[in-house]
Amino acid sequence: MSEQGQSDSDIRCAVCGGATRVPGYGQQFGTLQALWGYGSQHDGERYQVLLCESCFFGALAYLRQERRIHSLFDDDQPADDQVFGRIARDDFFGES
Repeated sequence: MSEQGQSDSDIRCAVCGGATRVPGYGQQFGTLQALWGYGSQHDGERYQVLLCESCFFGALAYLRQERRIHSLFDDDQPADDQVFGRIARDDFFGES
């Protein structure tokens, strides 16, 4: 199938339903996932939510805000929110 058409394997954002395919670059999406183990309230449950770029960064902004709220009156403030969750930068080829 051509790049402009969509195949059955195209990934849709779980929040907005939008496409995650970037023309010429393939699928571009973020993943929120969990595998809960023994002792947790959700023992044996596995979650995976695939998000488009916009929804991923919207969710990340929400989590940053929650972290700010939970630590509002703490003596030790959390580290820089702009790097919250980021594990690499300028890693264009996924080598890190």
